Amino acid sequence: MLEPVILSLKVAVLAVMIVFVLGLLLARLMARHEFPGQDVLEALLTLPLVLPPSVVGYGLLVLFGVHGPLGKLAETLFGARIVFTWWAAVLAATVVSFPLMYQSAKAAISGVDLNLERAARTLGAGEWRIFATVTLPLAWPGIVAGLVLAFARALGEFGATLMIAGNIPGQTQTIPLAIYFAVESGDTATAQTLGGIMAMFSFTVIFGLNYWTKWRKLRQEGRG
Repeated sequence: MLEPVILSLKVAVLAVMIVFVLGLLLARLMARHEFPGQDVLEALLTLPLVLPPSVVGYGLLVLFGVHGPLGKLAETLFGARIVFTWWAAVLAATVVSFPLMYQSAKAAISGVDLNLERAARTLGAGEWRIFATVTLPLAWPGIVAGLVLAFARALGEFGATLMIAGNIPGQTQTIPLAIYFAVESGDTATAQTLGGIMAMFSFTVIFGLNYWTKWRKLRQEGRG
């Protein structure tokens, strides 16, 4: 019973690491620059948020399947397929959780006063140094919120994972998949146990975020 729990945590952690890097870079790009086709890219980046997970999973299956362009490329480069492996579960979790991180990070970066960045620029700081020392610290609360939400979403991913990774016990069976197939087979004890673990873990993550936000606000008011 612990295998789905361990696998889900591993998948969620790796997905969030990927989402953190990509989401932060793309959020900075979209928040601080304007270019042709920006609206189209914005729509594509947030599309997994509104599409049914099964549709997202099917799209990933078409792209990364045995006959898909990215699937063939991965097999050529790494000598292994992605679909129906735990890496496919990571891919699915990354895609569906990305918009939450991206939107939160973009809103947080957009909320940083441009005058502070301009002041650092006049002192000779480069763009990446400004981002690391001025923008990132000020936007950090929103970025953390995005990370937590992305982690919770990745942990609970079901539809896209089932489409591209399948339900292989010990290999691709995450908690949501284990719960679904336990219910389908009449194993209510396993479903209830895993469901309770999932609910408690998700509650702890969200509660921790809310508590940290409240503590940070009180601390700032105390300093003021």
